[in-house]
Amino acid sequence: MKNVVIATKNAGKAKEFKAMFGEIGYTVTTLLDHPEMPDIEETGTTFAENSALKATETAKQLQTIAIADDSGLAVVALNGAPGVYSARYAGEAKDDQKNRAKLLQALAETPDEERQAAFHCVLTVSDATGHVLKQYTGIWNGTITHEERGDNGFGYDSIFYVPSEQKTAAELTSETKDHLSHRAQALQQLAKDLREGELKL
Repeated sequence: MKNVVIATKNAGKAKEFKAMFGEIGYTVTTLLDHPEMPDIEETGTTFAENSALKATETAKQLQTIAIADDSGLAVVALNGAPGVYSARYAGEAKDDQKNRAKLLQALAETPDEERQAAFHCVLTVSDATGHVLKQYTGIWNGTITHEERGDNGFGYDSIFYVPSEQKTAAELTSETKDHLSHRAQALQQLAKDLREGELKL
């Protein structure tokens, strides 16, 4: 099996990538497997910029093709916040629980009909020289609940309600989420390109 390097230290994301790439015949290693890699500063102002930064820097440092995603939650009533700052919304420590609590507090006075939100994902594929080969995007629309529900997933999943499933993302099975999510949508496009020879890893 071919191996692909994913530029993330997020165990939840790593699990999703391993499941999705396993379906198309790839094994996955992540930055958790490369502790020598320094943290890459996400200085971009868009998901696309940060995704490209992580992919190209990882590729150059490890001298291999690398894939990175940058993703986050954009809430309409908060003018798109937390957006690119989703992981650090409540502070630099990347505390999922505090992020969710801050978001629910920010929306405490917001009525149900104004709680629309969307998860965004941009995947970047970089060759070993740091040249961007392709980018893929995915958007998952939903609303923000008033309280946490569900034990699966990570990040904002337990407060992100998926109308088509009548459940939060954290109440979905991993299999269902791996077919519906913003990351799944981007990966499905990537997998299609791999199958059709439009992209070679």
